[in-house]
Order: sequence, then structure tokens, then C-alpha cells
Amino acid sequence: MNADLSCFSAGVQTFAEEERIPMEAREIPAEGEYSRTGKYLKSNTHEKCYNGYSEVLRMRVITKITRQKNNPERYNIYLNEEYAFPVDEAILIQFGLTKGKVLDEFDIQEIAYEDEIRKAFNKGLNFLSYQMRSEHEVKKKLLSLEFGEAVILEAIQKLKSYGFLNDETYSKALLDTKKATMKKGPKAIRQDLMKKGIDKSLQDEVLATYSHGEQVKLAIQLAEKVIRSEKKKTPTQIKAKIQDFLMRKGYSFSVVNEVLSQIEIEQEEDEWQQLLDVQGEKVWKKYSSKYTGFELKMKIKQALYQKGFPIEVIDRFIEEKENEE
Repeated sequence: MNADLSCFSAGVQTFAEEERIPMEAREIPAEGEYSRTGKYLKSNTHEKCYNGYSEVLRMRVITKITRQKNNPERYNIYLNEEYAFPVDEAILIQFGLTKGKVLDEFDIQEIAYEDEIRKAFNKGLNFLSYQMRSEHEVKKKLLSLEFGEAVILEAIQKLKSYGFLNDETYSKALLDTKKATMKKGPKAIRQDLMKKGIDKSLQDEVLATYSHGEQVKLAIQLAEKVIRSEKKKTPTQIKAKIQDFLMRKGYSFSVVNEVLSQIEIEQEEDEWQQLLDVQGEKVWKKYSSKYTGFELKMKIKQALYQKGFPIEVIDRFIEEKENEE
């Protein structure tokens, strides 16, 4: 730097007000003349300072540093006895900010940029403290807090370098969680990974660890749950319910078909009668008001057969209803 820093330090108060004047409107006073602030130039030393006018007037000296009351990890920086900007403790250390240190405009801008990155880093770290997040989620959160794109990328890189953010670890944890808590199939978990912004290649890599055998095992557990909850339906209706449920859970046709082939649902005679008392009566009421004779029989048979009732059970039901009439 061409300007004499010792001159600047000695004359910083002299130039503090002068600096507020736009550069194009400033005049360099000769020795023995008054400056715009009324400061009288008495020596060649001051004249030397004005020879480096543009550089000198852009510089500041740290005159005070105070810790913030509400956030002890942040500090207020005062330049030329005036409050200038706040910084994180890490930035204070990084730039060696101490009383008496001289800063130029480039220093101040660099400090401000690094401090913004630190703030974004801290916000991201706090967001991650509640639960694991993907890189996409953290970026979305920081954008909502109105951090700039460049600052966010730098903050995310720091979080990754410290091991706080890792999409591979996150994806594996999400897979394990969805299997353990919800017994989801691969297709449903892929949708979850996509929503979290996980790259497709990483999706493929993680889902490849979800074996066919494990999928069938979990799907059978889900099927058994459906069977226990559907006591008022026929085996055919229950299997249709299982198929629909497993498909919505994200299992493939091959896994669903394998599960359906392995489960057996048997009905005792009295259980068929209980089902007819409910479903058979509804069907008879529906069609008996519209049809009679052979046409009524065919409508009843067709409806009950589609619901999974055996033909002999249907015939017995129809005979009982005809005898009642």
C-alpha cells in the first residue's frame, strides 16, 4: 500500500469526517491550508498522507470490540470510534481482529462475507440438531432465511466437511427407518428419497441393499395385519385388499403375487353364514326389488360369486331366501 500507515494512524481522526465527502468532490489542500473539515495541515507528513488520499481515506482502525449481551458468541466491532459491524467469534479469530488493527475496504468486505457464511453455517447446524436432514432440505431452509446462493453453497460445504451433512448416510438411515416403522416397499421409499432431493444414482445404490427376501418378509407381515382387520370379508375380498394395500406401500407386482401365493385364508361353515347374513342380505335387498325368478337368481349368484363366496354356499343362500318367501 502506498500510503504511510503511521501517518494514517496518527491522522485517522483528522480524516474521519473528510471520508464522508464523495471522492470526486474532494480537494487536496496544500500545506498551510485548511481541509474541508477545518483541520489545518502543518507538516509534510500530512501532505504525504494526502498524496495517498484515496487509499488512506478508505481505511479504518479497530478502536473497540465488545461481546454481544444476547449472544456471547458474537462481537460488535467499532471502527474509528463508531459501530461498524458484528462478527462471529470464529471470524474474530480467523481474521485476528484486535484493537488497533487497520482494515481496508477489501478486508471489511471479506470479513462480512465470511461472517455471513458462518451465520448460515450456524443456522444449518441448528436445523440439523433436531433430526437428520438431506443437503436439499438444508439448502431449502437457508434459502427461506434469505441467505444468498453463494453463501449457502459455502455453508453447506462446511457442514459436509465437518461430517454434519452427508446424503449417503442420510439415505441409508431413511431406508432403515421406513422399513422398520412403516414397512414400506422400494417404490414408496424411492419417492421419499426423491422428495428429499437425493440424487438418482444414490437412490439406486441405497435401494439395492433392500433385498427381495426382506421385502417379502415385511409384505407378509402387512398382509397378516390386513387379514386380522377384515373379519367381515371373504378370502377373495381380503386378498384384493392385501394386493391394493401392498401396492400402495410401494411393493412390486412380483413381490405382491409371491405374498398372495403364500398366504392361506380359510373360512369355517359358520363363518360363511355370518358373512352371508351381512353381505348376502344386502345383495338380495338390492336386486329383489328389481328382478324376479331366474333373472334374480343369476344376479344374486353373479354378485356373490364376485365377492368370493363358493357356489354351493350361494345356492344354499338362494334356496333359503326362496323358502322364506
